[in-house]
This record gives sequence, structure tokens and C-alpha cells, in this order.
Amino acid sequence: MSIPAYPDKRSFTIVGAGPAGLMAAEILSAAGHAVTVFDRMPSVGRKFLMAGRGGLNLTHGEAIEPFLERYGEAAKRLAPIVAAFPPSAVRDWADGLGQTTFVGSSGRVFPRPMKASPLLRAWLARLNAQGVRFVLRREWLGPDAAGGHRFRGPDGTIETIEADATLLALGGASWPRLGSNGAWVDPLAASGVTIVPLRPANVGFRIDWSAPFRERFAGTPLKTVALTFDGRTIRGEAVITAYGIEGGAVYAHSAALREAIARDGTAKLTLDLAPSLAEVEVERRIARQPKAQSLSNRLRKALHLAPVAINLMREASVGDLPTDAKGLAARIKAAPLTLVGSEGLERAISTAGGIAWSALDEHLMIEALPGTFVAGEMIDWEAPTGGYLLQACFSTGVAAARGMLEHSERG
Repeated sequence: MSIPAYPDKRSFTIVGAGPAGLMAAEILSAAGHAVTVFDRMPSVGRKFLMAGRGGLNLTHGEAIEPFLERYGEAAKRLAPIVAAFPPSAVRDWADGLGQTTFVGSSGRVFPRPMKASPLLRAWLARLNAQGVRFVLRREWLGPDAAGGHRFRGPDGTIETIEADATLLALGGASWPRLGSNGAWVDPLAASGVTIVPLRPANVGFRIDWSAPFRERFAGTPLKTVALTFDGRTIRGEAVITAYGIEGGAVYAHSAALREAIARDGTAKLTLDLAPSLAEVEVERRIARQPKAQSLSNRLRKALHLAPVAINLMREASVGDLPTDAKGLAARIKAAPLTLVGSEGLERAISTAGGIAWSALDEHLMIEALPGTFVAGEMIDWEAPTGGYLLQACFSTGVAAARGMLEHSERG
């Protein structure tokens, strides 16, 4: 396959048609340059569309200081990148596509249609109008010694594409059926690029539920709970699954839980089933109930606890549950859950690990591969759900595109 020459234009290659790659394509094509986007899937933005099935959470409305803290160890490197294309810029960008946004009660930012498909259609229309070319069903195989990049077409033909600069935006390794399979790790490692091992992030954890509990409550939500691990408490929702537990409040702890399990074999997560009440108030409400009632009735009438919460207390108990108000209150406010493992990358929402920050310059160019840049989940960062994932993908896509422009201008 040959890519036509573009007189008086620079030529840029982007590998990966997810949010990071598409954002870079927009920046580069808006500057008047020739942009070709390659992807091994038959259509673009597949994981982006999946992310929007429950409401497309573009970014978050909290102040920038706590916002950046969500990126943990990567916050220092991501801070200038996000500051250059912050949440307000994401909202302005969506507005410009006719997808006005709003801030939900949790602080999350959504387009008003709540879906990804209208925004993606408007985005692709803009990219097409700016001359961006899409070449699909092309698998990236790795860089060659001369600075080009090799691709395999659907007929098995292998070709090398050269450009003024290339962006790799191939995603992590979560949801591989949507295109992000982590196959880029070996070719880059073979080229001398330092890779931090890929690990699941924003993922559910395994708990050895009893068969009766699993059969009765798998799929049941735990609404308005608080989960505490290693001194940090996250309030939100969780869901009981056949294998254990998942949900936003769990995902917020996933990095620390994952590392603890890798180190110690298990992790103890503490569950508060009545986070809006102090323990003394929980005790008082239980004590007012007649002791002649069943335990379930006492807890239901005193605290409106759902059956899943009451039975979860039993699951978390070593031996019989306490029957006195003080003991019950203590258990309701701190039910211990033993996590014995996490689900794998194929079940994770996002990926930890990737290309080490030390392998990149300040413009996100891979130092071992001059002229090749990287953006999105390929880089070693992770964040909880809530808009932080897409924000970093957008911001790194913008940063890489600006770096590509500067690199090409230097020649």
C-alpha cells in the first residue's frame, strides 16, 4: 500500500483510532498537515463506544489539584500535560462538536445525550472534513531500523510506512476484543524501550463466597457504602459478583489492593454498610428494636439494610454474628472482606504499566525511537474511573501531537 505524497504538507502517521489517536489526528490535521490513522480493527473507537454504553464520562468537574492526585505516582509527569489541555478544554471541545456537557451530582462530566455514538459521529465528520485518512484492518508489527513502521494488511502483506513523525496510541491490554491487546509490548521492548509490566486496573477482586451467598446475590448492587483499605476510605457503590466484588468504590482502591495481594497473597477490605451514620447512632437505632424479632428484621427496621447487606455481614463474620447492639454496630461499620485475587486484564476496565516515563522525553517522544511518539494507555499511568481515564487519553494525545509538530519543524 502506498500513501500519496502531500505537496507542501508534512505527513504524520497515527497508529490506533481510540480517543488519544483521534485527538492527535485532530490537532495535526487542523494545522494543515496530512494525517493517516491506522487501526487493526474494522471500525474506529470501539472501546470509546463501549465506555459510553452506561453514559460517556468525559472528565470530572473537581478542582485541578485533587484531580491530578487521582493519577498517583504519575501525577507529576501528567500535571503539565493535563494543565495544557485540562477538563475545561475537553468540555469546550465537546461543545464545539455540538455535544454540550453537564456536571452530574458526583462531579462527573457527561455529554447531554449521555452516549458516545453522537459525539464520535460528529468527531469523525470533523476529521474527515480536515482530510484525515483512515486505513483499517492494518496490524502494527513494530518499527524498522530505518525509522519506518511495519504493518500487516488483511491479505497478509507486510508493508513499511514512513512519515515525518509517527504516534503510537494502541491502548493498554484491557478489553482485547475491542482492539487493545498489548501486542505492542514485545516489538517495543525488542527496540530497547523500557516497559513496565502490564497489569489490570479498575478491576474486580475475587472473594471466596459461600455457594448460597453467591447463588442468591451475584449481580446485586451495594448502594451507598464506604470501602476502606490502608487508611483510605472511598464512598460509592459496589456490586456483588459470582467471583467476588466490583464497582466504582472498589476500582478506586484497585492499585493498592492489587499490589497488596501481589505482596501478601490476600488483602483485607473493610466495608461500611451505613456510611451516613456514626457508629453510636447505628448502635442506638438497633438497641431500640425489640430483641424478640429476628436479626434480619431488627436490622431492616433499624437501618433499612437490604438483604444483601445483612447476608454480607454473615459472610464476613468468623463464627456467629454478634447479637448485641454494640457488636452489630461495629460489624455494620466495619465488615471485613478478604480479597484473594483480582480478575485478569481481559476483564479490567483499564491497564496499569506500559512504556516507562523514563523512556520518553518531555514531548512524549520515545527516546530510543526518534520521531516516534506515544499517547494514551500505552504509557505507565493509571487512574480510577470517573472521567480521569479519558481525560489523560485526550491530554496525552494533544501533547504528543504538539510534540510531533515541533519535531517535524526541527527536521
